[in-house]
Amino acid sequence: MTPFEIGLLMTGLLLVLVVIGMRVAFAAALVGTLGLIAIFSMRLGFEKGFVAALKMAGTIPHSKSVTYSLSVLPTFILIGFLAFYAGFTRQLFEAAKRWLGWLPGGMAVGTVFATAGFAAVSGASVATAAVFARVAIPEMLDVGYSKRLSAAVVAAGGTLASLIPPSAILVIYAILVEQSVAKLLIAGFLPGLFSALIYILIIVGISAFRGDAPPVRGFTWSQRIQSVPGTLPILAVVAIIFGSLYFGIATPTEAGALGAFVVLIAAFINGMRTKQLGQALHETAKLTVMIFTLIWGVLVYVRFLGFAGLPDAFRDFIVSLHFSPWLTLVIILCAYAVLGMFMDAIGMLVLTLPVVYPAVMALNGGETVSAADSAFGMSGELCAIWFGILVVKMAELCLITPPIGLNCFVVSGVRPDIPVQEVFRGCAPFFVADVLTIALLVAFPAIITILPAIM
Repeated sequence: MTPFEIGLLMTGLLLVLVVIGMRVAFAAALVGTLGLIAIFSMRLGFEKGFVAALKMAGTIPHSKSVTYSLSVLPTFILIGFLAFYAGFTRQLFEAAKRWLGWLPGGMAVGTVFATAGFAAVSGASVATAAVFARVAIPEMLDVGYSKRLSAAVVAAGGTLASLIPPSAILVIYAILVEQSVAKLLIAGFLPGLFSALIYILIIVGISAFRGDAPPVRGFTWSQRIQSVPGTLPILAVVAIIFGSLYFGIATPTEAGALGAFVVLIAAFINGMRTKQLGQALHETAKLTVMIFTLIWGVLVYVRFLGFAGLPDAFRDFIVSLHFSPWLTLVIILCAYAVLGMFMDAIGMLVLTLPVVYPAVMALNGGETVSAADSAFGMSGELCAIWFGILVVKMAELCLITPPIGLNCFVVSGVRPDIPVQEVFRGCAPFFVADVLTIALLVAFPAIITILPAIM
């Protein structure tokens, strides 16, 4: 059996393990280790190959994860949990309700704005959905919104955290494909706002047509202005992170640490106690360990793929197809949509990017190609950033599509009175909105590339 055949066999085993319920991190580490043992045993004999494979599998997590780039993850995660336990999320929602409640579906529009604001400090879609399922859904139901629309707005709004910086999933993408974390975070800003705007247009249109989301009136200008100070800590963090990254004042880790410090000071001023601080630190540690464990396991699998030659083989296969690069890209994105129906977003990316990313870069002409010589009309670096945003947007789409649809399950879990089937049905218009957004991002790459290109 050749290394390539071993690679195919082990990849099939990995898919089986994931489908039957094994965690992606452990399945990837197990399959990667077994694959390395098989390949090394062919070359060195079983005893020496077994020892060499275990040594490599044992050192990969440490050697590949003790990098400065990964230190950005816990700082971004900490910002989100500090903001939640300090009560800034409720204040943000209250401000959005007072300023936008008069619109058709105004509280739902306000929820999208609030989730976008919280996404800008949390970077975690599931956390955003869970928070606003507690904060926003009860208030929307109290004024006469349908359960279906209320739950769907929260589930769809939570997906904005995948794009609006700081985004944990964009950081993971940058690390896996060895691209600039700062440029990827900046690149997600306009597509994130663009997605939020399309969501808002969908909500206003649906609410005006159905009449199941009555406007909320009665707030005076004085009450609206009084709600503004509660949003300032989040606005300050957004300005600090975006400004420092865009102008090159700080690295992503430094920007994240500074943002966490600002939120911490504001949280204590807002009345957060030591107990809430401990809870925020505990939740940060749990989520950070989960993400790092996933990265460690997948890195072992990625090293095995390199020895098996699967990335090179897949790249050559994609390039040899008699399709245009644009059609091939669309096929790849459609494949992500199907895969996302059965896997969570991070797991889907970390398992596929080692194989898919080299193929897409080869379609464009290589990682060092200039814009003039490329298939997609952009340099290798900008193509990597553009593809990253597209893939992450596909991951967003998968958060609200059955049967996995993690955000939908989270919302239904927080609100057991709303069946998950109702959440999925309510998300159908937002699914259409996401498909439209992805189509526009493919057709007009400048929406993604304009900011990183001029950094």
